[in-house]
Amino acid sequence: MNVSDSERIAGLLEKYGFKKASDIKKADLAVFNTCGVRQMAEDRVYGQAYNLVAQNVERGRQKIRRKIILTGCLAHRKDVQRRLKDKVDLFIDIKDLTNSNAFRKMFFKEVDINCDRNSYQLANYLNIKPRHNLKHTAYVPIMTGCNNFCSYCVVPYARGRETSRPANEILKEVKRLVGTGYKEIVLLGQNVNSYHGTYSIEHETKSINFSELLRKINFIPGNFWISFVSNHPKDFSDELIETATKLKKICEYIHLPIQAGDDKILEKMNRKYTSKQYLKLIDKIRKSFKKYKPGKLYSITSDIIVGFPGETKRQFLESAKIMEKVRYDMVYFGQFSSRPETAAWKMKDNVSKKEKSRREKYLNEILKKTSLENNKKYLNKTVEVLIDKEKDGFYFGRTRTMKNVKIISGKKNLVGKIVKVKVAKANIWNLGATIK
Repeated sequence: MNVSDSERIAGLLEKYGFKKASDIKKADLAVFNTCGVRQMAEDRVYGQAYNLVAQNVERGRQKIRRKIILTGCLAHRKDVQRRLKDKVDLFIDIKDLTNSNAFRKMFFKEVDINCDRNSYQLANYLNIKPRHNLKHTAYVPIMTGCNNFCSYCVVPYARGRETSRPANEILKEVKRLVGTGYKEIVLLGQNVNSYHGTYSIEHETKSINFSELLRKINFIPGNFWISFVSNHPKDFSDELIETATKLKKICEYIHLPIQAGDDKILEKMNRKYTSKQYLKLIDKIRKSFKKYKPGKLYSITSDIIVGFPGETKRQFLESAKIMEKVRYDMVYFGQFSSRPETAAWKMKDNVSKKEKSRREKYLNEILKKTSLENNKKYLNKTVEVLIDKEKDGFYFGRTRTMKNVKIISGKKNLVGKIVKVKVAKANIWNLGATIK
């Protein structure tokens, strides 16, 4: 989501007449689009802001102090604002970019550029035409914010409550992207499967859920992939399971965070499901893939937090049991990091950093085994790959199941194309293949 937001910020700045600097040291304006999920990300912002202020932009013999804007998840935090008040010129919510007087004044009064003063008049920031970093993969936000209030998560405080984007706007953006050659559309939301928007046709406007939106995007003509993140188990309905596993253009890939394997920890996290309910959901997804795409490979990935306040060693081992039962293709681990404003901020962080690292390493060893076992299923099979880049004589890309692939090929100009490859090698984290 931060990548997508940054692309929209870049698109808006280009409307104002800015151009991307070749080097941050030469920039007149620096925008920090921040993440507040972990302390490490927050600390990087402080370090980079201090470093930038210590440098000046050289214009001939003059030295000009660059302007700094801070947006994203840290922008609203009073402690962050106090710490950076002498470094940052403007703290602004990402949603206010298109209607903030302070934001516009910063350009029209203090930055000497030639621009259309009406160019900022947009309904909201999601309508800004983004400056995409890639020419074949596009991130399309369909909603923002979250209503779940998981006890460890700062998102509802940083981004506010859930707001779903009208389906007509999403469909228009996807049609434009596919029409200009994009091969992968990644739908984004903090809780993407709780999407509830509106759809207007002729003189009628009706509500539309995520499954219905997926079906409409799937019907858009063109050879492209659809994927989506991030999901919440409590909102993964039977209708969505059928839709996500049945439609042709939707990738055979489900990211479904468990976060913890112990029910008491899940309750403290305010996740609103039990480990038994989660496993039942995984079983439904597997059965649906086998029903609608028999013989096709698919992957299931997850997120797990280790060292949540009060998590005992026995409770931690429940997460290990979940991993052994599900046999994930990939898991993204996070060591618990207490965040201001969340319910967990008031809980005693009583698991040491050393123990958190040990637990993460323990789970990672399980993941290595299941990842390799799953990757071996691809040996000698022909699969589709979207080529991301070329380096040192090899192509690198991803399968529809989000497996990274290193490809040997003598063909030219394959970046951004969907090709068929034959898998010849299975490693823990990736595959090796040749062009079919």
